Amino acid sequence: MRLVHLSHPIAVVLDVVAWGVVHAATGYAAHRMPPRRLRQDGWLLRARRAEAGGRLYERRFAIRRWKDRLPEAGALFAGGLSKCHVPGGRDGLERFAVETRRAELAHWWAMAASPLFVLWNPPVASVLLVAYGVAVNAPFIAIQRYNRLRVSRVLAARAGRRRTGRSMP
Repeated sequence: MRLVHLSHPIAVVLDVVAWGVVHAATGYAAHRMPPRRLRQDGWLLRARRAEAGGRLYERRFAIRRWKDRLPEAGALFAGGLSKCHVPGGRDGLERFAVETRRAELAHWWAMAASPLFVLWNPPVASVLLVAYGVAVNAPFIAIQRYNRLRVSRVLAARAGRRRTGRSMP
């Protein structure tokens, strides 16, 4: 339901600026979250049975073929961690998992802002802008979930080896 009527050129400029602000704001808000709040998966971030430990993303979406082609901005803000390379050791893997949660939340929040564009756009543009919000953020959410599920499998396997007394690689 459009509340503000703007000329098309002004609406387009506002849309571009608003999406930039939304992505910057959600990225910064996620960056400012303390790591302790991201050590565990909450309801939104927890693994789902259908994901099959990340195999869904491999089989159904061929994620390995395209995930490295998308931009990565984990180190954009001071103190951030690029997720291009997985750090070694248990502490590094746990930090990596925290950063995937942070990035996933930022993209969920950005996607959740999509309905705001209904306030000043006509119906067709509103649908396109909400679709844009989903189309732009969903691949990044999938990548973060996939990477975290893989890291979780590695951490679980290492913990199992420690319990059984077998050596770790």
